[in-house]
Amino acid sequence: MAAQDVDSDQDLEPSLLSFEKLDRASPDLWPEQIPGVSEFAASFNSPITSSPPKWLADLEKEDIDMLQEFGSLTTANLMEKVKELQNLAYQLGLDESREMTRGKFLNILERPKK
Repeated sequence: MAAQDVDSDQDLEPSLLSFEKLDRASPDLWPEQIPGVSEFAASFNSPITSSPPKWLADLEKEDIDMLQEFGSLTTANLMEKVKELQNLAYQLGLDESREMTRGKFLNILERPKK
């Protein structure tokens, strides 16, 4: 009985082969599973243009150097740098408040009378 099953399986194998060529370009047969992925992937296949990205065009050399410096910092060093910048921003706010109060007392910020 087992030998008969093996023979019938071997006879079925050639009949199960399909020589049909499937065209994957058809959106009806092969719809995009995640919308927008094809365009996104195609954007990376295109050759890189010689012009820099828009956000990079506005940066000066000093800005780029600073970005590279921040990129080379470890996580702990970057956190320390962020804290320093926050403290500096806070100190500048205090200084500005002090100068505005001083200007108010000296009547520097008084509006001209019409």
